[in-house]
Amino acid sequence: MAEKLIVKSSPHIKSPVNTQRIMLDVIIAMVPALLCSVFIFGFRALLLTVVCVFSCVVFEYASRALMKRENTISDLSAVVTGMLLAFNLPVTFPFWIAVIGSFFAIVIVKQLFGGIGQNFVNPAIAARVFLLISFATPMTDWVIPKLTNDGIALVSGATPLPLLAQGKMLMMPPYHYMLFGLRGGCLGETAILALLLGGLYLIVRGVITPTIPVVYLGTVAVLSLLFGVDPIFHLLSGGVVLGAFFMATDYTTSPATERGKVIFALGCGLITMLIRVFGSYPEGASFSILFMNILVPHINNLTRLTPFAAVKAQKKNKAKEGQA
Repeated sequence: MAEKLIVKSSPHIKSPVNTQRIMLDVIIAMVPALLCSVFIFGFRALLLTVVCVFSCVVFEYASRALMKRENTISDLSAVVTGMLLAFNLPVTFPFWIAVIGSFFAIVIVKQLFGGIGQNFVNPAIAARVFLLISFATPMTDWVIPKLTNDGIALVSGATPLPLLAQGKMLMMPPYHYMLFGLRGGCLGETAILALLLGGLYLIVRGVITPTIPVVYLGTVAVLSLLFGVDPIFHLLSGGVVLGAFFMATDYTTSPATERGKVIFALGCGLITMLIRVFGSYPEGASFSILFMNILVPHINNLTRLTPFAAVKAQKKNKAKEGQA
């Protein structure tokens, strides 16, 4: 009987869910937004996404090989990073600069810190901010989808947030246009309904909890009212919905506890609205998530749960000290 006993360290109960399965769910959740971007912005949206995904996979394979580490391209995390990076770029963005962004995301932000699970900020967001600072002109070269008798035509123009900042209220797209993606913006952030569908899929599958998206979007709405601006407009414009469901919820760069997630999401919403209303940049979603990513270790320390037995032991020790 003793021969059948297996001595093994915990955990003794293991889930069949692995990194590849989680990443595959995220990819599936992003497909509706990708299809909408191709329908709205044309075939180039798909090409840009393929370039980003292919570049991220190649850079991950090459960097892991050069560092003599086990290759991890099969976990699909590089594919997710490539899709998210493409979602944060305008459809007119040059392919060669997108490759530079992929290099920065995978090699600099992810692999130099040890790979998946070791990066302290979201690679796609860090790459977007890097490209915005380094290549500001192509990163703000927007096209606006216009409905015509022949379908959707693309014309140069500003996105809703800059129009608001410039006071051009008459040029603002109506809510239903913004809901279905008929506005200027990065190719993966405009179709709000598709993003909500993908986010709901992730929640139902148990990949993410609703805490961060709900608190983040709720904070944006409440602060919009407090600042005297339109909450619906601020929820439908920019990349706040994309960020709330697909980037702020990243396992590695978001807090581990529910209390921590609430604090994290509140910070994201607050910084987003401060930048949008009072800052020089019209959009603040990427900067807010990047900044809060840096604070995640401190948030985890502040909200770390103490085991029940440890609490009882602490009380007993304090009681003994008091008696002494």
